Amino acid sequence: MWESIFLTVAATAGNNIGKVLQKKGTVILPPLSLKLKVVRAYASNKLWLIGFLMDIFGALLMLRALSLAPVSVIQPVSGCGLAILSIFSHFYLKEVMNVIDWMGITLAGLGTIGVGAGGEEQKASSISILHLPWVAFGVAFLFVLLNGWLRIYRRQRREQELMQSEVVEEIIYGLESGILFGIASVISKMGFVFLEQGFPALLVPICISISICCSASGFVYQTRGLKHGRAVVVSTCAAVASIVTGVLAGMLALGERLPESPTSRSWLLLGWLFIVSGVILLVTSTRLVHLLPRKWRPAERRQPSSLRSREASSNPSTVIQTATLHHLVTSPSKPKA
Repeated sequence: MWESIFLTVAATAGNNIGKVLQKKGTVILPPLSLKLKVVRAYASNKLWLIGFLMDIFGALLMLRALSLAPVSVIQPVSGCGLAILSIFSHFYLKEVMNVIDWMGITLAGLGTIGVGAGGEEQKASSISILHLPWVAFGVAFLFVLLNGWLRIYRRQRREQELMQSEVVEEIIYGLESGILFGIASVISKMGFVFLEQGFPALLVPICISISICCSASGFVYQTRGLKHGRAVVVSTCAAVASIVTGVLAGMLALGERLPESPTSRSWLLLGWLFIVSGVILLVTSTRLVHLLPRKWRPAERRQPSSLRSREASSNPSTVIQTATLHHLVTSPSKPKA
């Protein structure tokens, strides 16, 4: 269990830090295209290349972790990527950390230890064929409900001639993207479980391909939310929805269960709570810090560009992470790396 947790931490660190390095590398690069001259420019940029390799390596480590442990363990631990990125930004990007940031990092770290301690007794996953249609129906029903809610608010906004996005729209886009990221984790894990149960090995790449499609769809929904709304709301909803969806869908579709021992079960539940709380604190720290006494506030403020990269990286995903996504939305002159 601890091996899979270490792999998950390393994977989410590679995903998040890799995208920050890619973004920094694109500052002096032309828009990405298939032209040979442009491809050579990207390949010869050391910073972008290192970030790209770290991103790919992190995705491979995440798949390996999913093959070893339940998704109800891996998905919450992947939320610690924001804490790792915050530490990296503090030492490498010279960002100023506040008390709320360190509290969030501490909670995420303690939550990871709790998940590892409580997950030791979890049994191997087994596909619950009868539950799969219910999981699919539940996800489809949630999207119909959320999209219906979104249309109602859009209609009311048009009637009231409001131009700015409502907080409801930000929440809906965040929830939809998080659900898709969580389902992507479950589908990836499903491929490995099929292989363990003697099904054809072809199901593994098929499940991974479907997982990539779900992650890409989640990326689109999150981009819509970040384009018209506040990153702090969208990112928080996406991070929490991703963890909750991964845990619940893993238990329903893959037959994952809580540990039988009351002590282990308490450690696991407490770990989930700490990780979710840590992620929320890290994403909302720039707002919460203003509620603190002046002596607890940092002397300097973060630079907006690096802040946005940390703010938008809060979404844990199995195959496609979205660190620095807000950069890509708010800087149209720069391409996605």
